[in-house]
Amino acid sequence: MAQTAAAAGQPLVLAAGGDGTLREVANGLAGTETALGLLPVGTGNSFAKELQMPRPTRWDKHKLLQAADALAGGRVQRIDLGMMGDGKRSNGRYWVLWAGVGVDGFLVDNLEPRPKWSKKLGTAGYAAQGLAVAPKLPSIQARVEVDGRIFEDEYLLALVSNCRRYAGGEVVLSPNAKLDDGLFEVWLFRGSGMPQILESLIKVKLGRHLQDDDFTMVNGRRIVIHTNPIMPAQADGERAGHSPLICEMKPRALRFLVPNTAPPELFTHPAENL
Repeated sequence: MAQTAAAAGQPLVLAAGGDGTLREVANGLAGTETALGLLPVGTGNSFAKELQMPRPTRWDKHKLLQAADALAGGRVQRIDLGMMGDGKRSNGRYWVLWAGVGVDGFLVDNLEPRPKWSKKLGTAGYAAQGLAVAPKLPSIQARVEVDGRIFEDEYLLALVSNCRRYAGGEVVLSPNAKLDDGLFEVWLFRGSGMPQILESLIKVKLGRHLQDDDFTMVNGRRIVIHTNPIMPAQADGERAGHSPLICEMKPRALRFLVPNTAPPELFTHPAENL
């Protein structure tokens, strides 16, 4: 539907959903002049939190009207996208926020599709299910190549990030990231086992990961992640195959309608009028 709208020259497509819906519509609009706007009615709505948009709840659905007002008062920015695969568009898939291998891909692979009760609880429902599944995560030996630099160790998570927030938008992982600077933030969480998973979550939540030796962050444009054993991958919170995971930066590949609530420091380039 998004591809059809772009081919017809439509100036704007609205995606009503969460981060997975956002990814699907972005795949139809990437590389075109049709802008994408987000109406946040999904489960996690991580990107809506990044943009500080009003988000409707079961108790306050009028916030969707406030979100529409924020879009109407917004401007268009060209944002970066990640591409999975070998970099060829014919067999590559775009993603907007992050792609990862490790505990996040393992959880997505084991929890999706989620039952209705979990979706109704939002992030809390996902956390409750995740605590039951996470102890089954095997030890992962990974070899991560970032623009030719090699990192090898036992990792809980190898994450390629294109934004600031993570885990359903509940934590700020990359506080200085930009959405249009042409660079990924590649995060490597060292360790194994449930105790270190919980410890890592607490450190990230408190912002202590920025000075911790168990966390490595490097910027890059082309990332290749090999794991032993082969592990499931995720992109924007959806299943995305298995390792090896290849991610390539596609700078400013999507015209995005940014609401007037978004912090201006998310961008390095000037905006365009809607």
